[in-house]
Amino acid sequence: MVTITNAHTELIHDAVLDYYGKRLATCSSDKSIKIFEVEGETHRLVETLYGHEGPVWQVDWAHPKFGVILASSSYDGKVLIWREENGRWSQIAVHAVHSASVNSVKWAPHEYGPLLLAASSDGKVSVVEFKENGTTAPILIDAHAIGVNTASWASAALQDGAAPQQMRRFVTGGADNLVKVWKFNPDANTYLLEDTLEGHSDWVRDVAWSPSVLLRSYLASVSQDRTCIIWTQENSQGPWKKTLLKEDKFPDVLWRASWSLSGNILALSGGDNKVTLWKENLEGKWEPAGEVEQ
Repeated sequence: MVTITNAHTELIHDAVLDYYGKRLATCSSDKSIKIFEVEGETHRLVETLYGHEGPVWQVDWAHPKFGVILASSSYDGKVLIWREENGRWSQIAVHAVHSASVNSVKWAPHEYGPLLLAASSDGKVSVVEFKENGTTAPILIDAHAIGVNTASWASAALQDGAAPQQMRRFVTGGADNLVKVWKFNPDANTYLLEDTLEGHSDWVRDVAWSPSVLLRSYLASVSQDRTCIIWTQENSQGPWKKTLLKEDKFPDVLWRASWSLSGNILALSGGDNKVTLWKENLEGKWEPAGEVEQ
């Protein structure tokens, strides 16, 4: 158990380990990103990255096949891309197509290439591809009229034998209380709305697409309404089925949902500073699988 204290001067909004679990990136309202090397019980601060002009909400590591690359999103409306080479960190790209806070940033499964998905309070999501010589023209999509809080890619392995490029999907959650599923259309070179999922009565704070490679797709959405909904779809087609994770409401707002790498355990965190773990039983009901006090 590694505990890192006094890393930032203000609230920490995200902390993400890289693919190998050797580096940790944290980001904060103090407008900085910190990179730690983690080994066993010990950690060492190796770099502090400055470049954002507002609170930094989220960071995400690219797959190592693209190099040591980190993306960060901020209240300043920008996504910054950072790269480490020979121990030195530098800012290699700025993605500045949004007119309001960028609340979420996520790299696609590496099978799709170096694609980045950003979600913004301006109501749009953008997908941009990073090449050695810069970025491609971003795809901009009007997603949720009053603002997009979160977005998450589908696992590449779910796609029934189709070329990964053809089956790219992601999910978004908005301030309009809706969850939306989007699918890439190669002819139009954009993402088209596949499904709109209604079930929350307040802002959707986070959505997470399970990485599991089962025949069934699992989505988890958490909301300001203190509920978590599990959405399931058979064989990447047909209707999404809605299941409340538990009948009664959670004690506080739910902020984040995260699946284990195997996709069968769901972790939820919220305003009460607790992390609860959940798993599905053989009858398809969700049951508690533990709790982590923070």
